[in-house]
Amino acid sequence: MIRKAAVVGIVAAFAAAAGWASASPGVGSLVSVADVLSKSLGVSGDQASGGVGSILSLAQSKLSASDYTKVSSAIPGSDQYVQKAKDLGAVPSDGITDKSGLDAAYQKLGISPDVAKKFTPMVVDYAGKMGGSTVGSLLGAALK
Repeated sequence: MIRKAAVVGIVAAFAAAAGWASASPGVGSLVSVADVLSKSLGVSGDQASGGVGSILSLAQSKLSASDYTKVSSAIPGSDQYVQKAKDLGAVPSDGITDKSGLDAAYQKLGISPDVAKKFTPMVVDYAGKMGGSTVGSLLGAALK
């Protein structure tokens, strides 16, 4: 129990140092990946959520079920992000299966190619920080 509390404290401290902690008062609640992207890249909430969902859709088609579970567990609300991307028309019903599909999803969301070049690595970085280096590596490899 003490170890779990220490790990949670370390993650919260790291997230605060990385600028991912909420500015609102409370117990160090973490900001979502979509919030980080909106703040850092100037994209709307829908663009951020849809972009994350598009990335996760591609990862789901490229990774084994167990590896995708590791990735999706590192990004709270991953199922909702994928659904949001589908609702916004960025992800087809059968999902995204290759990099060109991800590029098309970004375009449908109104995310410019210049922003997309920063968007994808930020999501990989976030997943790696939240889920560990293995998770970051899994997601990064799936998106190539």
